[in-house]
Amino acid sequence: MNNISVIGAGTMGNGIAHVFAQNGFKVALVDISEEALKKGLSTISKNLDRLIKKEKISETDKTKTLSNIETFSAISEGVKNADLVVEAATENQELKLKIFSELDKQSPENAILASNTSSISITKIASATNRPEKVIGMHFMNPVPIMKLVEVINGYLTDKATSSAVLEISKKLGKTPVLANDYPGFVANRILMPMINEAILSLQSGVAGVQEIDEIMKLGMAHPMGPLQLADFIGLDVCLSILKVLQDGLGDDKYAPSPLLVNMVNAGQLGVKSGCGFYSWGHGTKDLIVAPQFSDN
Repeated sequence: MNNISVIGAGTMGNGIAHVFAQNGFKVALVDISEEALKKGLSTISKNLDRLIKKEKISETDKTKTLSNIETFSAISEGVKNADLVVEAATENQELKLKIFSELDKQSPENAILASNTSSISITKIASATNRPEKVIGMHFMNPVPIMKLVEVINGYLTDKATSSAVLEISKKLGKTPVLANDYPGFVANRILMPMINEAILSLQSGVAGVQEIDEIMKLGMAHPMGPLQLADFIGLDVCLSILKVLQDGLGDDKYAPSPLLVNMVNAGQLGVKSGCGFYSWGHGTKDLIVAPQFSDN
């Protein structure tokens, strides 16, 4: 597989396009928004500049990487030569079903269709296509150029050839693929999101403040960043969406999102992407935001 199409030029999409292009693959980056495509390419260029500054790549490497990426605003044009399509759109089931139905119609019949979903059923996504055996999950971690894990999720009908091909191509990216089965949240978010939610509930109940909660988890559990800071990086709206998938899919109220999380998302405080969450992210700095304190009493 040499021709890769990436659907969505946002944070995850441009990161996925970056790692494929940097490793010699021809990448079609697809987004209906021309502005998103320009921003995505700009982000890739800046991230490559950081690697040059750290002397991990050369200017020639940057030029080759960018030359491997072509942008498209129409799925039909962006996937017509694809060997592998990686969808990285918003974490919304109906949107993904619509996209995969279109990908199935527009992609070559032998193309593998992968989703970067962090929680939505691969089997459900595959049901929107006529090639469920070629549909699989490729859950990259953010930031994609740095994080080594790719959580590979087999759907109920994913065949061994598809699974083997995705494991192999993940290794060619310098990643470590790890297999998981198709259950809500898979492994990563089934474990991570309840921890983040519990941290938010602890803040909501007044057990400790934002900085204190994060420091305890960093210093006591050797986490590189605290759960509230991590939630800001992931996006509080994404955290909320994943928790709802877990709650609905597993039928267990232990996954019910914290009211504080719900209120922050409703108020537009989404973390890094909005400039404000549990922390302030303006001007490249991280200053404590005093989040609303709720009491169970």
